[in-house]
Order: sequence, then C-alpha cells, then structure tokens
Amino acid sequence: MAKDSSVPRYQQIKDSILEGIREARYLPGNRIPSELQLAADFGVSRMTVNKAIHDLAKAGVVTRIAGSGTFVAEAKSVSPLMDVSNIAAEIRRRGHAYSARVLVHGSGPVTEPIALQLGIRLGDIAGHAQIVHCDNGVPILLEDRFVNLAWAADFLDQDFTRITPHEYLMEACPLTDIEHTVEAVLPDPAQQAALDIPAGEPCLLVHRRTWSGQHLVSFARIWHPGSRYKLRSHTRLR
Repeated sequence: MAKDSSVPRYQQIKDSILEGIREARYLPGNRIPSELQLAADFGVSRMTVNKAIHDLAKAGVVTRIAGSGTFVAEAKSVSPLMDVSNIAAEIRRRGHAYSARVLVHGSGPVTEPIALQLGIRLGDIAGHAQIVHCDNGVPILLEDRFVNLAWAADFLDQDFTRITPHEYLMEACPLTDIEHTVEAVLPDPAQQAALDIPAGEPCLLVHRRTWSGQHLVSFARIWHPGSRYKLRSHTRLR
C-alpha cells in the first residue's frame, strides 16, 4: 500500500485503520488485522504497530483482548446518571431498535437486604422483575427491580417486552425522588450470560431507589457492561 513518507509510520497505520472503520470495512466488534500482518503490510517493526494500536485503544477506538486480538470498539450508549430515564426511549432516539428479554417477572418474600432497601419488613411480598434491555439486539443493561406492590398494585400484570418498568411506574405512581449509588463490579456467571459478555469484563452497577411523594416505590440494581455503556452527569453549580 502507498505510504506518504512525510507521515510517521505509526500514524499511517492509525489512519489506515480509521479509514477502514469509516468505510465500514471494519465494523464494531470486528477484529482488525494482527500486529504481525500490519507490520508486514507497512514494512515496519511490531513496536511501531504496537504504538499505533496503543494510541487507538487509548482513544477508545479499538479494544485489545489478550489471546484474541484487537477489535473495533462498540459505540457506547450514554445515559444520564442523576436522572431516571426510559432506556427504550434513549435507544429509539438514536435510531436503533429496542428489545427486551424478561428473565423474571413475579412476586415473592424479600430477603433482608432487599427489605432494607425497599423499606418493608423481612419476608413481605414484593414485585420482582429481571430484564435484559437490548440495543439492536445487543444487551446493554441488566435490570433487577423490586417494587412495593402497595404503591404499584398492577405491576404483575404488565408485559415488560412492550413497556419498560420505568414507563409503567411513571404512569402508575409518578416518581418524584431518586437515590443513586454507583460502583464498579465483576458480574457473576449468570449476569455475564444475561449480558453476553466474557468473564472478567467489569460492569458499572447502579443501585437506585425511587419515591413517589412520601412512598418508597422501588429498588433496582442495574448492571451496565463497561465496554458498551457510560453514565453522564451534568451539575449546574450556580
């Protein structure tokens, strides 16, 4: 391939990969040529190739997976941290197709940790839904939600493949207050399987409680794969 001698070789490699991404020769999730192949194509050392790949990885353009290769990074969805938004609406605003897989939808006695978060007694009955939300078929969020049925009595009658819990709760008992905590975690095997992510990939885990007036309505744990999602916060200080 033709090379401009005035441009450093590592930059030529970066430009070639970026051009391939722009022209859709390398799609999100696709593996790009190996360092050995790029070194041969450009007539350079692997050290030069490694610098180019390192720069692209640092910029979030590609993802390096030990033992597997280098892949075009998936575009990350962005969600506001300090607000409660409807994931289905977010995805559709981007012109993508939203879908959901309902893993759990029912009710039962709560454990002590859930009772404390939901403000009810140990063993009380609460609604429970566990849902995988997908963007163009790719899982980007695992929601595990518990609801106080005293304030959301028909929670169990909803079809959460057609309406999200957020949409239902905003209609049934409009939310007025939210509480968030966020931590980085390694998901367990069941969560990895639900999100279709490899072992060892970290997630952002949001713990969220919501109120309607004086009533504590729901507690949710929401896992966001680190490679597919990011949270944003904007605070006006004055």
